Amino acid sequence: MRWSHARRRDEEPQEAVRPVTGPATKNLPESPNSPPHPPHPSDQAHPPHPTHPTHPAHPTHPAHPAHPAVRALAMLAAFAGTVLFSVVLARLTLEPSAASAALVHSNLQPGRSIEAYLEHASTLEAARQLGGNLLLGVPFGVLLPVLLPPARGLLRVAAVTVCLMTLVELVQGALVTGRVFDIDDVILNTAGALLGYLFIGLRLGRAVHPRRRHWWHRRPS
Repeated sequence: MRWSHARRRDEEPQEAVRPVTGPATKNLPESPNSPPHPPHPSDQAHPPHPTHPTHPAHPTHPAHPAHPAVRALAMLAAFAGTVLFSVVLARLTLEPSAASAALVHSNLQPGRSIEAYLEHASTLEAARQLGGNLLLGVPFGVLLPVLLPPARGLLRVAAVTVCLMTLVELVQGALVTGRVFDIDDVILNTAGALLGYLFIGLRLGRAVHPRRRHWWHRRPS
């Protein structure tokens, strides 16, 4: 019985030994007759990444201020324009108007007078009142950047205009007959000053005075 089982086992076909693949094959010695294995993708050296050339920083050109004589003339002209504008402003806002004393009323609500002119007044009257207050503020935006260099800037021009026109409205409402305080006049005057600064005063101030460096432009030493 033992001999028959052994003979039967020898006659059965033996299973082919599967080659070992994977990381274990790297440690096995290769026979001289075995074909060369193709290189594994992970064994190939990665090509170096191309380096982008660094662009040089843009050179900063310092702002060249105007000649002192030109600057003095510009400030003198701005001062003369401010005096002339003050006279016109005083005649328009501080001149008594007894005929309109019973018609005008103080307004502390923003937009109330503007809405009243747009809805109840004629087109010509609304354009005269609203447009006149806008034009009245334009000289602030044009003259302030030249006459007062620290006042350059959108917020600074707006702040100075609001303070000055609020003072004018308070004076005319308290002392002038037929004139009242109207917050909408201050709003329209400030809007006119901002328009004048954006279109004229900004470029005019930079042409006369050197450009002001902000704190975020200053590099630590």
